[in-house]
Amino acid sequence: MKQNTAVRGTLCALLGGVCWGFSGTMGQYLFSAKGLETAWVTTVRMLLAGVLLLGVLAARQPKEVTRVWRVGKDARRLVLFAALGLIPCQFTYLECIAYSNSATGTALNYLGQMMILFYVCLTTRRLPTRWEITALLLAMLGVFFLATHGNIHTLVLSPQALFWGLLGAAMVVVYSALPRPLLAVYGSPAVTGWGMLVGGVVLFFLSRFWQQQVALDWQTVAGVLLIGVVGTAMAFTLYLQGVRDIGPVKTSLLSCAELVTAGILTCLWLKTPLVLQDFVGMALILGMVVFLSFPGKSAPDTPPAQQT
Repeated sequence: MKQNTAVRGTLCALLGGVCWGFSGTMGQYLFSAKGLETAWVTTVRMLLAGVLLLGVLAARQPKEVTRVWRVGKDARRLVLFAALGLIPCQFTYLECIAYSNSATGTALNYLGQMMILFYVCLTTRRLPTRWEITALLLAMLGVFFLATHGNIHTLVLSPQALFWGLLGAAMVVVYSALPRPLLAVYGSPAVTGWGMLVGGVVLFFLSRFWQQQVALDWQTVAGVLLIGVVGTAMAFTLYLQGVRDIGPVKTSLLSCAELVTAGILTCLWLKTPLVLQDFVGMALILGMVVFLSFPGKSAPDTPPAQQT
């Protein structure tokens, strides 16, 4: 029984990462081939994911769906999480992809783990461990190779892509810190589902969604549905199942299949040219995640990788 649970958890963690990698690549397709705007895609993605995640929760645990709204301070924190955590994370990630590609955007988003490390060190007033310093050096080298291809005199990554990528990584700190009290009480499905739905509604009005002109051919509709269903709702569901079966650290490591998937799909499907230095940069950032995830090597308060 334990072996079956471990196998299921491993598969779910891997598939969750694959779904996230597919989501970013589909976003790149919608930007480059269909000319969609980031705000439009983010709004639809969040609304779809919120409805689907809450629908699954309602089918499994109907009493848990609205419980978070019955406590005033928790309801306010949930709205803040949606507005200041989920919206910036989702928007900056896709905006970085719009200015670069799915593989690069995904790699830069993983730098959020280093931002969380900085936050933890500041709030707990401690210095990073030697293992964490090594992870930081790997992250810096990874960004260097992605941005310059190893030549300090050349910037191959656009300033916009670098800006949105690093801003998105910083936003991961807010995304990770805000919902922690809620997650401990209500669980991730309810918090993430409502956060997505509320964030989608807020962004709907902020972006004046109804004024945006979009040609909805079947490829566009299919792509948006796949981002919402496969790349968000299914990815989160699989990731959470992996956490339940094999724990957050192993799940975090296995879900790094997201970066591998994004790189493969970007090259083979969208024919985006990536050179050796791009893969070196991604591998270094992936190494950072691995270093931070090894039990006993980082301080106990350093969290494992989380997905957005």
